[in-house]
Amino acid sequence: MEEQRVDILLVDDSQDAAELTQLALRESCGEGCLKVIRNGATALDFIFCEGDYRERSKDNQPKLILLDIKLPKLDGINVLRRLKGEAMTRTIPVVMLSSSRQDTDIRTCMELGANSYIVKPFASREFDATIREIGMYWMHFHVGGLE
Repeated sequence: MEEQRVDILLVDDSQDAAELTQLALRESCGEGCLKVIRNGATALDFIFCEGDYRERSKDNQPKLILLDIKLPKLDGINVLRRLKGEAMTRTIPVVMLSSSRQDTDIRTCMELGANSYIVKPFASREFDATIREIGMYWMHFHVGGLE
């Protein structure tokens, strides 16, 4: 059985944010290219092919990770720290997508190697536009491509 391609990994515990993200990215990356994971520990299992994902191929990494900071089990800052600390995952673009506007959160994420930090807009139309722009940039226009 062939493993499903995952272009974008969304790590966010909000059901609403996940649904809005899926709708917004449908045009940018098509159906089925987005995987949603609800907590930081499971996200690391997925990416590093551990736990329930130990059968997954390490060669099938997401092209982009959208990562919330406030997550159950393991927060987004610690997930980012691990991703950027490992050679295997260091080059995967990580966009922090958080409701936190705290300077310390933003600075910490950027120092750890986040490619961008975007504060989640609260209006659904604004959220949709923001996610579409992220998808268009990272999936189509990013220098060097993500193919």
